Amino acid sequence: MTSASTNKDAFLPGTVWLVGAGPGDPGLLTLHAARAISEADVIVYDALVNDSILSMARDVVELRFAGKRGGKPSPKQRDISLTLVEYARAGKKVLRLKGGDPFVFGRGGEEALTLVEHGIAFRIVPGISAGIGGLAYAGIPVTHRDVNHNVTFLTGHDASGLVPDGVDWESVAKGSPVIVMYMAMKHWDNIAARLMACGRDGSTPVAFVCDATTDKQSVLETTLATSVADLAEAGLKPPAIIVVGDAVRLRKGLDWRGALDGKVLTVDPLQLRGQRDAG
Repeated sequence: MTSASTNKDAFLPGTVWLVGAGPGDPGLLTLHAARAISEADVIVYDALVNDSILSMARDVVELRFAGKRGGKPSPKQRDISLTLVEYARAGKKVLRLKGGDPFVFGRGGEEALTLVEHGIAFRIVPGISAGIGGLAYAGIPVTHRDVNHNVTFLTGHDASGLVPDGVDWESVAKGSPVIVMYMAMKHWDNIAARLMACGRDGSTPVAFVCDATTDKQSVLETTLATSVADLAEAGLKPPAIIVVGDAVRLRKGLDWRGALDGKVLTVDPLQLRGQRDAG
């Protein structure tokens, strides 16, 4: 390793690292993330960062919770950003640890721009987003050549906590074969109704993946038309990733975690083998 690259990778006092902690499993941390956790003086962390990841920090680290939960008292985003500035100005190695990836519905861009405003040096360390990694742990690929050549990622609420009106729901419903939604469970009845009203077939497969990649992970497979009732009956709670589309059908063949517990996987979950042989 050259001295220039070593310098660039150094976690220096008075700087802030905005780091993605991934969807939950500590094994999904990047090497940069793991090192930052072990070197930080202060860790300002989100609600989706679990204790097993925080336990990797030094005994002398200062842990500062800055999590947000819908419907519960939460710190204001501006206050969180300014907290990072204050710690950095005090000469601390400041780690802003966020679930998933800081730039995927994580407000990492807002926090970084505040650091720029106040002249604080920072680094971005990407993480595995739950909308990709969490679904992979459930055996659901976000892309598959027999299902889709594009995928839409969207959030289930806007800054006011409501279903975002800025989303072109008709285009999403009709034009995106696979839709992956973050923070959408609270308003799922509204969202499901919008998708069907905009033309999405009620028989479209849907999966809810809760506590993705952790020991508590649970998955509900359903359809768009029955999903509201099935979700209520299952009693699942956030955090959750919701995926809509035929990619969900692949779980019958790709649920590798289920296979470890004895589940028998299906070789042809999309039932396309006959069509391929005929072609």
